[in-house]
Amino acid sequence: MSESELAWPPAPIRTERLVLRASHARDRAAIIEMFASPEVGAYIGGGRPRDQLERTAPEVPGQRFGFFVVELAGALIGLITLDRRAAERPGHVTREGGETEIGYLFFPHAWGSGYAAEACEAALDWIADLRPGKPVVLCTQVANDRARRLAAKLGFTEVERFEEFAAMQWFGVRRPAAALAL
Repeated sequence: MSESELAWPPAPIRTERLVLRASHARDRAAIIEMFASPEVGAYIGGGRPRDQLERTAPEVPGQRFGFFVVELAGALIGLITLDRRAAERPGHVTREGGETEIGYLFFPHAWGSGYAAEACEAALDWIADLRPGKPVVLCTQVANDRARRLAAKLGFTEVERFEEFAAMQWFGVRRPAAALAL
């Protein structure tokens, strides 16, 4: 099933502690805060100017396939994205490109509690049901040790390193279990 065949948003995904759901208008302020945070943006080009975000963010940010808000006890603590990796970017594991790429951002107060691992695992399970047998890729700066540790915990293995966005990038893949058994 492709994105065009899938009704978006899906029903909320519930884990032991978290809920992954589509974004709502009430999430706008928290999403702006997240993208304005220098800490959150440390490995993605830095925090963006809050006034610019206020002017340009839509009323309901992230209304698209693969964009999940992560909630803990009703509060937004992070975001998960599942996008197709653009063919013109470096880093691919299939000849045709367009692999699913997972991305995530969490507020600093949520770091170190296993929330990112729990949310990413739930999102990875969801996309594996949608695209069975397909690999998922992840790209982060080599300097982002926390993200690389999380990638390893989630089962991603390094494929290559390359320079992009003026920084050395770590590019990894998580292959489907069935493909690993072959």
